[in-house]
Amino acid sequence: MKRFFVSFAVVLTMTTFSFGQKTDELLEEGKLLYRLEKASWYGSDFFYEHFQHKREIVGGYLSYLNENNQVINIFFEKDNPSRILVRFEFDSLPQTNPIIIDTINTMATEQEIELITIRQDAIQKISENKNRFFRFYENTSYNFIPLIRNEIKQVFILTSTQVPNIIIIGNDYLLTYNSENNLIKREKLHKSILKFPGKSGNPENPIVSTYHIHVLSELITSTDICTLLLYKDFIEWKQHYVFGKKSVSVFDLEKEELIVSTNKEWNKTNRFERNKQ
Repeated sequence: MKRFFVSFAVVLTMTTFSFGQKTDELLEEGKLLYRLEKASWYGSDFFYEHFQHKREIVGGYLSYLNENNQVINIFFEKDNPSRILVRFEFDSLPQTNPIIIDTINTMATEQEIELITIRQDAIQKISENKNRFFRFYENTSYNFIPLIRNEIKQVFILTSTQVPNIIIIGNDYLLTYNSENNLIKREKLHKSILKFPGKSGNPENPIVSTYHIHVLSELITSTDICTLLLYKDFIEWKQHYVFGKKSVSVFDLEKEELIVSTNKEWNKTNRFERNKQ
C-alpha cells in the first residue's frame, strides 16, 4: 500500500454498478465494528474512572449487541473469565456514559462466554505468533473485536497507535472460528501498515483527503471504515480513497457514506493525481 494527501476535493459523481451489494455489506459491517469498538472505548474510560478497585483483577473487555440493538460492554475477571465484573449498556450508537450499569448479574451468559473464548484465543494466537504471521510495530497495540453473526464466529484485530495526531490503517487481521471455537482461518486484511496525520498543522493548507492502495483486496475493508469513523472527530480530512485493481472506494467521513466506482468510470469523471510518497 502507498498513500498520499491531497488539498482539494474530488467530484463524487460515481455509481456503484455491480459493487452495490458488497458495498452495502462492507458499510454495514464497518459501522457495526465502529459501534462495538466505540462502546469499548467509552466503557474503558468509565471503568477505570469508577471501578479502580477492580483494576487489578480485570482480565479483559469486549462489546456486543443485545436483542434490542443496544451495545453491551463487559469487563471480565482475570482468573475466572466466566465472572463478569461489570456490564455497561449503551444506546445503539454509543455515547460517553452508559445508560445502565450492572454489577449484580456476575455470571457470563452463553453468548458472552463464547465471545470471551474466541477473544482470548486470538490473544493467545498473537502471543504464539506462529510463522511470524502477525507483525508488531513500535508505539502500537492491538484491539480485538469478537463477533458472532449467523453462527459465524470471528475476531477482527485492529492496530491502534499511542502517538498523538496519528491514524493507523493496516496491520489488521481477521480470525474465523468453528462451532467448537477452534481457529479455522486467519487472514491479513492489509499487506502493511500506514500512518496518517490527523491534521496538517498548517491552517492555510489543511488535509482534505487521504488515500491508500489495496493489494490483498479490491474494495475498502470494514476495518478501514471502522477506524475512519472512530477518529473522524479528531482529524481534519473528510474523505478517504481506496484504489483497487478494478475499482475506487470513496468513504465520506461526514456523511458516513461509501461509494464504489469502476476505474473506468472514475477516470471519466475525475482527474486525480496520485503522487506516491
